[in-house]
Order: sequence, then C-alpha cells, then structure tokens
Amino acid sequence: MNTVQQCLAGVKVLDLSQYLPGPFATQILADLGADVVKVEPPAGDPMRRFIAVDPDGISPFYKQVNAGKSIIRLNLKTRTDKEVFERLVKGADILLESFRPGVMERLGFDSKRLKMLNPGLVHCALSGFGQTGPYRLRGGHDLSYMALTGGLSATGTEKEPVIIFPPLADHAGAQQAVIMILAALLRRGISGKGSHIDVSLFETALSWQSIGFGMAGRDPQNIARAHGLLTGGAAYYHIYRTSDDRFMAFAAIEEKFWLSFCQAVERPDWIERQREPLPQSALISELQSLFASRNFREWSELAADVDCCLEPVLEFGEVKEHPQVRERGIIQFSDGRLSGFENNFPALVDGVSPKKRPPLKEIQAHEVFENWEIAPT
Repeated sequence: MNTVQQCLAGVKVLDLSQYLPGPFATQILADLGADVVKVEPPAGDPMRRFIAVDPDGISPFYKQVNAGKSIIRLNLKTRTDKEVFERLVKGADILLESFRPGVMERLGFDSKRLKMLNPGLVHCALSGFGQTGPYRLRGGHDLSYMALTGGLSATGTEKEPVIIFPPLADHAGAQQAVIMILAALLRRGISGKGSHIDVSLFETALSWQSIGFGMAGRDPQNIARAHGLLTGGAAYYHIYRTSDDRFMAFAAIEEKFWLSFCQAVERPDWIERQREPLPQSALISELQSLFASRNFREWSELAADVDCCLEPVLEFGEVKEHPQVRERGIIQFSDGRLSGFENNFPALVDGVSPKKRPPLKEIQAHEVFENWEIAPT
C-alpha cells in the first residue's frame, strides 16, 4: 500500500449514490484508503447499463467509477433490509447519498434518525439543487445545471453555446462533497460530533463563475462568446484548424509566449498586435490562414520545439501515447487498448504514483459486518 492509499485507512463509508457524481466522490475516498461499501437497490445502479456495456453486460463507465468498492444490494423499502442498513449506519464513519430531498425521510432515515443511530456520522447529501429552495425537487443533469449558472452562455461559438465535456457540475460537485466530508472528519476529530452536509451540483458549478460575474458586471462583452479573452475573442487564446482538419490550442496570454510564437512563424509584425482591442477578429482571421497552411504534424512539431503554450488537440487514442501521460502513470493501459484503461488517482505522494485500483466486488451484508467488526444483533 502506498501513501496515497493510507490517508483514510480505517475510515468506513456507506455510498447510497447512483450514476456519476456520488460514486465519483466515494471513489476519491476509496483512492485515499477508505473502505467504501456501495449500497444498491435489488436492480442495481442504473449506471450499470449507461451508454455502452461490456460482454459481461456491465457498462465500463460504471466499473471505472466504482473500482475499489464493495457492492451490496438492499431493498430499503423492506423491514429486513432496513434493519441491515441500520447496523451498517451504526458502524460507518461517512454516509453519502444522492437522492432527491425527502427520499431518505420516506425510507425512515432522516437526519434526526441517522444522528440517533450514530452521533458521529458524517452524512453528506449530494443533490442537484440542494435540500432547500424552490428548485429542491426539480430534476436535472449536468447540462441543465450549467445552463442556470451562466457559464454555458459564455462557452461555445458566437452563434451558439456548446455542451461542456466531461460533465463539469457532476465532477466539481463530487469534489466539493469530498472537501466537505474531509473537513467534517477533521471537525469530528476535535469535537467528536458528526455533521449533516448539504452539497448542490448546481451551486458548486455556480461558485466557479466568479470570473463571469465579475466581467459581466463591468463589461458584458468581455465574457460574451467569441468576444472575451477567455471566450474566443483573443487571437492569442484560440483554437485553430490545420490544413488536414485537425486542431491546435493556442494559449499565449503572456507577452513572452506570444513573442516566441511570432518569432517562430516569422511574423514580427504581429508582436505589437497582441494589444489590439477585443475581439481581435482581423488578427484571428490572419492566424486562421496561417494555421490552415500547415498540417497537424507540422504544427505539433513546432509546438514541441517552441515554448509558446501551443499544443495539439489530441484524440483519446493519442493521449495514451503522450510522453507526460506515460511517465506519470496516472492513466494506465493494461492491454495497450483504450478499453483496458485505468484512470488512477491524480496525485503522487512522496514521489509514489498510485497503484491500480482493485476491481469492484459484489458481497453480502454479513461480509461487511465481519470486515467492519459490527457486533451481531
């Protein structure tokens, strides 16, 4: 076991979540060494059949985000399985659920009951809009959450917004949940008290919009699609098409990077034009013509030789061959194919890369009782 996987050793987590945000949050906890038991309904998490399935009938996306966890199935509408869940709650340190507000109460496990069962429990409710407010019961997914934050209005082309990939609110909300859970564990270590944490996917993405609100309050054009520095209006912060219909990402915000680029492409007349007002439509057009004059390989070779924040827009099959990816080992490919990938915890501790996660495993409730040393009733 390396140091990454020792951070939360001995911490016991109950995961009642489904799809992506909650399972991604508990996977982070598992990566840090926590023992995560995912409680699914008898039919399983719907994510098991999401988008595509492997020959075993299970989605690779489900297996990826739940690797390293133990899976048990309980019907929390039945008395027998409610009793099993009660015992699990008594032995857990953390409970994360992603139901709509009110579901836990209907199942008989509202915050008051959970606190009675386990006063030290850290209970995180991860939902779309939070536990209160007029939208608390409204359905949503990443795209609709992002639409309401304002961020989607600034993302895309001048003609229309574009879908953000991967789902931003889902991943950001999951990480926000982990931050709060870890803070609550520290607090419990001091006070001995558990916590009830209310995390909203929408509000997490909303909290990322400080640049947008700040710019919109001063000069709305500076955040408008294809007009602002970060939204496509700057020639030096743009995406360009090559002669063979590939793309290069150019992010030479600092003058030194823009200078290096202009010298490399022998266009000294462009150096002072970095200061032109936004949107730099004329200069963008000239750079579009330049990038269209060379192919993707030629531009990639220039990007490798010149320090100017120019990088190729890689496809997933190319990412796995990138020397930085291969050196750091965060993503590993067991069989050399994309289907055999392992997307590991993205941090090294004391110079050690994280080890490959064990596959998820389905177990019975009595095995959890034994592992967690929960006394028989």
